[in-house]
Amino acid sequence: MTALSDDALYAEARRVLQLEAREIDAAAARLGPEFARAVRLVAAMKGRLIVSGVGKSGIIGRKIAATLTSTGTPATYLHPVDSLHGDLGIVGSTDVALLLSKSGNTEELFGLVAELQRLHVPIIALTGGGTSMLAKAASVVLDAGVTEEACPHDLAPTTSTTVALALGDALAVALLQLKGFRREDFAAFHPGGSLGRKLSLRVRDVMVTDAGPLAPGALMRDAVVALAARRGLAVVADGGKLAGVLTTGDLARLAQKQADFLAIPVSEVMTKSPKTAAGDELAGACVGRMEQYGIIAMPVVTDGKLVGVVHLHDLLRAGAV
Repeated sequence: MTALSDDALYAEARRVLQLEAREIDAAAARLGPEFARAVRLVAAMKGRLIVSGVGKSGIIGRKIAATLTSTGTPATYLHPVDSLHGDLGIVGSTDVALLLSKSGNTEELFGLVAELQRLHVPIIALTGGGTSMLAKAASVVLDAGVTEEACPHDLAPTTSTTVALALGDALAVALLQLKGFRREDFAAFHPGGSLGRKLSLRVRDVMVTDAGPLAPGALMRDAVVALAARRGLAVVADGGKLAGVLTTGDLARLAQKQADFLAIPVSEVMTKSPKTAAGDELAGACVGRMEQYGIIAMPVVTDGKLVGVVHLHDLLRAGAV
């Protein structure tokens, strides 16, 4: 084992990261009509994207297929060797193929290439070999070429796989934008775990519907009881429409100013234009607004009518953030 100082290790890590960043920048600068053609070809397909590659390219291909699938573009990884031993049955004439190869001359790919051509499946080549056999067989070529690998021997796929992965991400995100894929759609593809919970949880799922509103003519003595029962927020409704809110802070400030306050109408004390939430609002967005304005509870309204109250603690317990 070579003796290297910590500083030497940091320097080597920086060299790798800077080299890979430069190569990604170079790939971005080379983007042109071929990229747009690839995006529109995939967007228009009736089937799914068949992603394939050998070795490290295959590993990158699996990740690209997973990213595409989770962002609304059906994709599946197919090992090129397995495709010739029964797995080709997953490929249909309405599919498009994305084949990854650094050189574009990877022999294990060409049995699959021949079968894709027989089935008239368009091929997108993601390769550094612009004049390679794979490039010549492809309908579209995405340039993933690099000047050198980060490996000091220029052997282990490092920079080349990073650029291929970045181009795959670019393809997925461009497709996402073209299709108008929304946060809500992403949540539908990720129903399990905290991510899906955050993206699908709505205010209506957490709000308390028994708001027990006060009438505008109610007195502050009524508000004291309501504030205790409703966890610090009393809402005032007139004919079902939200008229205002009272908080424990309002009560404390009033008590400091005026000892005999119980007979004061709530309409003289309430905030008449309070911050409100909508029932179909994302719970996480509601938490953000509550934190922005220092609010622990909000009335929930639909078309101006009071439908409930949502509390910050309930949102946090429900996993909104």
